[in-house]
Amino acid sequence: MAPIVIIGTGHAGVMLGREFRKRDPEAPLLYLTADDGAAYYKPNLSKALADGKHPDALIMQSPDKLAEMLDASVRAQCRVTKIDAAAHRIELADGEQIAYGKLVLALGADPIRLPFEGSGAGEVRSVNDLLDYRGFRDNLPAGGRVAIIGAGLIGSEFANDLAATDHVVHLIDVADWPLSRLVPQPLGKALGDALAEGGVSLHLGQSVSRIERNGEALTVETSTGDSIQVDIVLSAVGLAPRTTLASAAGLNCHRGIVVDDHLATSAADVYALGDCAEVNGYVLPYIMPTTHAARALAATLAGETTRLSWPAMPVAVKTPMCPTIVCPPQSASGSWSSIEGEGRDLTAIFTDDAGQPNGFALTGAATKRRGELTKLMPPLLQSG
Repeated sequence: MAPIVIIGTGHAGVMLGREFRKRDPEAPLLYLTADDGAAYYKPNLSKALADGKHPDALIMQSPDKLAEMLDASVRAQCRVTKIDAAAHRIELADGEQIAYGKLVLALGADPIRLPFEGSGAGEVRSVNDLLDYRGFRDNLPAGGRVAIIGAGLIGSEFANDLAATDHVVHLIDVADWPLSRLVPQPLGKALGDALAEGGVSLHLGQSVSRIERNGEALTVETSTGDSIQVDIVLSAVGLAPRTTLASAAGLNCHRGIVVDDHLATSAADVYALGDCAEVNGYVLPYIMPTTHAARALAATLAGETTRLSWPAMPVAVKTPMCPTIVCPPQSASGSWSSIEGEGRDLTAIFTDDAGQPNGFALTGAATKRRGELTKLMPPLLQSG
C-alpha cells in the first residue's frame, strides 16, 4: 500500500499528522523534509529573547520522537525535486523515486528579498525558520544594533523582542505607521509610540537605498538621508508561498498553490495546506487557519470527506509594549468607519460597503474586546 506522503514538518504537516492519526492509526505515513526535521512552534521565534530561550530550547520534538508519536517514517535533509502527478510518484534530489497514495504539500513560504544596493546588501538576514534564527542569534552581539526592514507583524514583533532585551533597534518602513496593512493610522501610531518609548528608533515613510559594509559595522542608508550604523540587518517585508515544485508539476498556482474547499489541488490525490496554499483567494500564513485546514484535511484523508470552514480568526500580535489584536478585513472595499477609545486603548471597526462589520483592530486594554467583536464578524469560509 503506497503511503500518504507529507512534504514538510512545520506546523501544517505535523498538525495534519496528529489529526489524521486520531482517525486512522494504521495507514502508512511518510514525511519528507529538506531541513533537519525538528518540530518547533514558529511563532515562538519572535519572542524567544524575551522568554530567555536559546534556539535549541525551542525544539519540541526531534525527528525520531515525531516518527514515534505519529507512527510514521520521517526522512530529514531530503529534498523533493519533482512530482509526477499522473504516475502518483515523486522524485528526490538523488534520483530516488517514491510512490504515493495521497500527497500533501505543506511546503511553507519563502521570505521576500528586496534587491538592495551596496557592499553589504548580501548580508541582509531573514528569519523564516529555526535554522535562520540560529544564524541570527549566533551573530547577534549582546546589546547589539539591529536594523529591521519592514514594520509589519513580524518586524514589529522582532522590534519589541529585541528592544525589550536591551538591543539597539531601528525599525524602517515605507509606510507612515507600523502594521499599516492591518490597522488604521491611530492604532498603528499607538503601537509605534509604544515601541519608541521602549527604545525602538522609528524610521517611517522611508525606504532603504543602500547597505554598505564598513569594517565591523553595516551602514544602512535610507531614502530620506538617514545613515544607520548596525551590526545586523534583518528583513521582514513579507513571505511568498512556495509554489515552484507544484507549478513545475502542472498544478494550478496563483499567489499560492490553488486548492478547493477540500484542500485538493488541480491534480488528483494531491493536497496543499498552510503557508503555501491559496484557498478561495486567501493566503493566510497564520496558525489558526492552518490548524482548521489540518483538521478538515485529516478527516478527508481518513475517508470522511470534509469541507474546510474558517470562522473569523483574530491574530494576536506579540508586542507586549502595546498589546495588539487584528482581525483583518475580508472585503477589499469599505472603511475603518469607527475608531474609539483613549490613549493607546483603541478599538477600530472596519465596515464593508453594505455597512456590515467586516474586520477589527484593538490595542492596549481594548484587546479585552476580542471575544465580543469576533462574534460580530462573518466567517471567512463556510462549509456546506
